[in-house]
Amino acid sequence: QLCSRSTMATPSKDQAEVILVGCGCPLRGMGWYHAVQMLGGECPSAKLCHIVEPWFLGPGASGPGGPEFATFKDETAEKHGVQFHKSLADVPAVADGVKRLALISGRTMDNPRLLGEAIAAGCTVIYLEKPGAPTVAELKAMKKEAADANVTICMGYNKNVCKYVRKAREFAAETEGSHVTFVSNNTYEPTAESLGECFERNAEGMLKNMAIHELALLASFYDVTVDNIDSVIVDKEFSSLQTLKGPSGKDFTDFDKAKFTIKTKTGKEVSVQADRCGGDTSYAMVSDAEGKELFRHSMPDEDDKANVSVLEAKYPGAMPYFFSQDPDYVTVKERVAKLCVVGEEAKDIATIDIAINALEVGEYLTPLMKEQLS
Repeated sequence: QLCSRSTMATPSKDQAEVILVGCGCPLRGMGWYHAVQMLGGECPSAKLCHIVEPWFLGPGASGPGGPEFATFKDETAEKHGVQFHKSLADVPAVADGVKRLALISGRTMDNPRLLGEAIAAGCTVIYLEKPGAPTVAELKAMKKEAADANVTICMGYNKNVCKYVRKAREFAAETEGSHVTFVSNNTYEPTAESLGECFERNAEGMLKNMAIHELALLASFYDVTVDNIDSVIVDKEFSSLQTLKGPSGKDFTDFDKAKFTIKTKTGKEVSVQADRCGGDTSYAMVSDAEGKELFRHSMPDEDDKANVSVLEAKYPGAMPYFFSQDPDYVTVKERVAKLCVVGEEAKDIATIDIAINALEVGEYLTPLMKEQLS
């Protein structure tokens, strides 16, 4: 790399040395936003030292987003001493006494391979974006591989630390006989063309993609696992299953909206509502036994909206969802970095077991709900 040893990014004794794997295009890639937050000092326990970007440092260099990435690379190397690499194998060996953390933010299908490479690169904690891997079997193999190497996996299920989730759980805990519904909305146009494109791009299906965050909440806080599900009731009035053509001309069948209530064998009950065309506000609602709404907290709330305005001015043209979830991304990274440096428990952060349970529940629910709607 071009920077001299003295200007290279190095962690202090209170920081994890972070390798970001999969930066993506500036303003578009989630990895890029993780980088920007760490470079801005928002996660004090995380020092971004290395960025691994196989696509834009390889075949994607001259394609769309390539020039923007090259500019970001040059500026970041010069200003922050971050080293850029084509693969994890190119990252220098970990220095004595340094705690190394990999933040993997690429394509889900690459995660099983990248986990092994991150372990080989000396990382003791690995942060994986949701859902972690395409299948339950791969997640289970990854869990074993990490455990055998004494490596901890944390999941980027940021709704686990969201304010709206916490507020609703706190209200429900103080309210006898109450019921919580987690509502997730997206901003697709309600047209065959828009939804068809969405169905094809997210071909694993709504429950393993858009609503997987909610299934992780259920696994984390309501003991929902396939073995512990007593009943699933689909709201047929609300839910809608469509078969639409994607851009390739192939047919895809998926939910454009779905609502269901799960009762567990251990006596818990919780509902999830997801709507691809529901707008840009997600929320958690607490109702009484009759279904009357008692409490609601939304994301973004008024405080979040003020922060969003600041960020929009700072990063014009970036993906809007980065901004509404900005504080939660910081919280997750900081807790994971703290765990890496000092072994402090990462409170409410989803584990690989939560990821496995969430994906298993998604795979279990999909055919069951399709059958109830057909």
